Amino acid sequence: MSDLHASLRPKRKKQWVDFLVQFRWVVVIFVVLPISFTIYFLTYLGDVRSELKSFKRRQREHDENVLKVVNRLKQRNPKKDGLVCTARKPFIAVGMRNVDYKRARHFEVDLSAFRNILDIDKESMIARVEPLVNMGQISRVTVPMNLSLAVVAELDDLTVGGLINGYGIEGSSHLYGLFSDTVVAMEVVLADGRVVRATKDNEYSDLFYAIPWSQGTIGFLVSADIRLIPVKEYMKVTYKPVRGNLKELAQAYADSFAPRDRDPAKVQDFVETIIYTQTEAVVTTGKYASKQEAKRKGNVINELGWWFKPWFYQHCQTALTRGQFVEYIPTREYYHRHTRSIYWEGKLILPFGDQWWFRWCFGWLMPPKISLLKATQGEAIRNYYHDMHVIQDMLVPLYKVSDALEFLHNEMEVYPVWLCPHRLFKLPAKTMVYPEPGFELHHQQGDTSYAQMYTDIGLYYAPAAVLRGEEFNGVESVRRFEKWLIQNHGFQPQYSVSELSEKDFWRMFDGELYEECRRKYKAVGTFMSIYYKSKKGKKTEKEVYEAEQAMLEQAMLEPAYAEKTLLG
Repeated sequence: MSDLHASLRPKRKKQWVDFLVQFRWVVVIFVVLPISFTIYFLTYLGDVRSELKSFKRRQREHDENVLKVVNRLKQRNPKKDGLVCTARKPFIAVGMRNVDYKRARHFEVDLSAFRNILDIDKESMIARVEPLVNMGQISRVTVPMNLSLAVVAELDDLTVGGLINGYGIEGSSHLYGLFSDTVVAMEVVLADGRVVRATKDNEYSDLFYAIPWSQGTIGFLVSADIRLIPVKEYMKVTYKPVRGNLKELAQAYADSFAPRDRDPAKVQDFVETIIYTQTEAVVTTGKYASKQEAKRKGNVINELGWWFKPWFYQHCQTALTRGQFVEYIPTREYYHRHTRSIYWEGKLILPFGDQWWFRWCFGWLMPPKISLLKATQGEAIRNYYHDMHVIQDMLVPLYKVSDALEFLHNEMEVYPVWLCPHRLFKLPAKTMVYPEPGFELHHQQGDTSYAQMYTDIGLYYAPAAVLRGEEFNGVESVRRFEKWLIQNHGFQPQYSVSELSEKDFWRMFDGELYEECRRKYKAVGTFMSIYYKSKKGKKTEKEVYEAEQAMLEQAMLEPAYAEKTLLG
């Protein structure tokens, strides 16, 4: 908010939940961090055991587990059992919404065994992995081979399945697009128990394009073939301070990866910008570098992965006082640079977590698992965060970033702000997220004939009004935020808190291919629809049943469905 509007906000009366939030660090230090560390360690041991198995054995176990899923689906009685969902507890998901859809009666299918890397094919440059493989696990295997996924989401805990069924982005997305754009094949178990392999050019190409952003509501993803790229041992990172108004900060950000002279030599391998205040930002760019280059005399190596190191976003911020500087960071440590502090959420979770004494003494326990933070917060704290906290990403065309920043400053005033560019490709099928029609005719900065340049604007902190102890209406703010996105051809990832009605949800996303595939592959009546699954709030069995019945009736009324029925 502007200073004028800020001064007009009334002070908010403190409630008992404010004190629970203020002293939540006690639970985090004595409960969440020790358990998190134990889980991370046991998971690591499990990953090591998996890596000791031959690829042939892993594939055999995978086939056995797929058969278990098929048999489990065949046990379901549609007339008696609820809709199908995974056996994973709701709080384990990384998303922040109160999506208690599993409170309704449901039919569980256990996918917990699907956490293995099945193959690393150096010749075809493909990694074949199961959906519960996370980013930390796969980078630990591939980077020593001088290989990497083309897009490696920053947080260790993010899984392949979540990044494909939802969305995933990284500082390399201005070259390769979103995580799902790097997938070349998907193995899917459909509602009727069939196991199919979907690619962009086989008979299941519609399924291939429909699964991203579908949140697992078309079928169960049980493996994916993902593109690998060659990488080097280090990332040469340049930190450039920028000052000016929001429009000038947005332009400096755009120039860092989309040079106006379109010179490809100026395009870096990685890029992100962190805006710290309305007038200050640091543009960070990265270029892969060999060990020989990094260790040349005079070059600075920053082994960022050590537990006692300053949090990355605060390290970047030093460029505002020391000026532009360059250093070399080991590639894998750079990939996961935001993990330890969970971007800057760690500062709110542990207000002293960034202090030198805490980092040296307890930094090795970081980060807390997001699932445990959710499991220990209780409903009152969860509702508080929905109303008084912002965890949102907005995907907007690059040329609208400055307008988006102005809107967000006036509406929420949340800093720091994360900016990460990504290509949104023009595909043979119209997917749930898609470029602006005719974008290629306007030749906007960063656009090509085959992809429009978008930007993920990430907001992960408390609004300034809340920090000042003033009133803040989170529900209305999110509604205005979503309305702005719809009006500007933007998209809201489904992990975040949303107030969208079903009508507005399908105004933001294109549902034609999605609904077509749900009917064609018999997901309607088996899996919950995406809107209802991601809708905020609790779902009763009656609500779920009525929603799915309405969809079934609508499908049966469509001419294509009726024609098939008559012919069949």
